[in-house]
Order: sequence, then structure tokens, then C-alpha cells
Amino acid sequence: MAIQQISVFVENKPGMLLKNVQKISEAGINLRALSIADTQDFGILRLIVSDTERTKEVLSADNLVTTTRVVAAKMEDEVGALYTILKALGDQNINIEYMYAFTASEAYGAYVVMRVDDVEQAEAALHASGIATLEDADI
Repeated sequence: MAIQQISVFVENKPGMLLKNVQKISEAGINLRALSIADTQDFGILRLIVSDTERTKEVLSADNLVTTTRVVAAKMEDEVGALYTILKALGDQNINIEYMYAFTASEAYGAYVVMRVDDVEQAEAALHASGIATLEDADI
């Protein structure tokens, strides 16, 4: 399962985020989640989108674009929800490299996206704890 995340390496200068989001919008692609991490010269724009392949095509002309399998775990709107997710992974000694959250439609709720060292093991641990995850077809 898991979902595909797009990582776009862009120069850290004014207008670059706008330029890339404009390309995605003009291609009719829906942004589901977005995260930006930066260094002095470059940034990493991480995206969950409605059409991964088309987004790669649109953005590859001007940027280095890669895809990564990530886990999107459903997070309930209650105290301790993130702790429950992290505990399920920690009990299996699964390392989380980074994470960010997004809210889907009301039918799907909120999710935390995680880059982990073992996607299959992470999903198995989450499912064993009763935590739902998304797959590409859900996006």
C-alpha cells in the first residue's frame, strides 16, 4: 500500500513556490498535502497530489523531482492520537525520518504522513493497532 509523495528540489528564492504551484494548478492537479523544508540555497517541496505522474511531468522541466513511498496514518481528533501512532511504530523499532499532517475530506479525516525506514513493517504495525492508512487509490 503506502502512497506516493513527490519531492521537488527548488531554489530558495522569491517566486519559486508560486511558480511550481501555478504549474500544478494550471495542469488541473489537486494538491492534497504540502510541506516545505529549506536550506540557505535550496528547498525541498514535498507534495501529495491527485495525479503523481502528471505532476512529475509538469515539474520536471525546471526542477529535480523524485517520488518516495510514505505512510499516511489516520489520526483521530482526540487527545493522544499522535502518541498512539508513534507508539505503534516505536514498539516495532521503526524509525521516522520526517512527518507532516494534512486534513482530507470529512469522509477521510486527518492524516499524518511519515517517511519511515520500512514502509511494509510500519503499515503492518499500524494496522495491528487498529490504525487505518491510505493508499494511492484513496488520494
